[in-house]
Amino acid sequence: MKIARVTGEAVTTIKHATLEGKSLLLVQPLTPEGKEEGVPEIAVDTVGAGIGERVLVTQEGRAAEELTGHENPPVRTLIVGIIDSIEWGGETVFAKDES
Repeated sequence: MKIARVTGEAVTTIKHATLEGKSLLLVQPLTPEGKEEGVPEIAVDTVGAGIGERVLVTQEGRAAEELTGHENPPVRTLIVGIIDSIEWGGETVFAKDES
């Protein structure tokens, strides 16, 4: 799993049947301290995340199958949690209330 920030939304009028009713959001991977790392990706939102929120994403096929309810869905990245805080190295490096 990875930490990311939701930076935008992908609006699609036509999409694969396994994605019907699901929001597609643009996420920017982050380090635990909140620095951007890598390139943005489109992720299927399974938790109702909003723009600006830090989220937990997974890129594992079995999780995609379980969360979409379909075998072999055309999905690589899914948002599976909204992060409230991150403690790392004995310090709180992110707290939702303070961002």
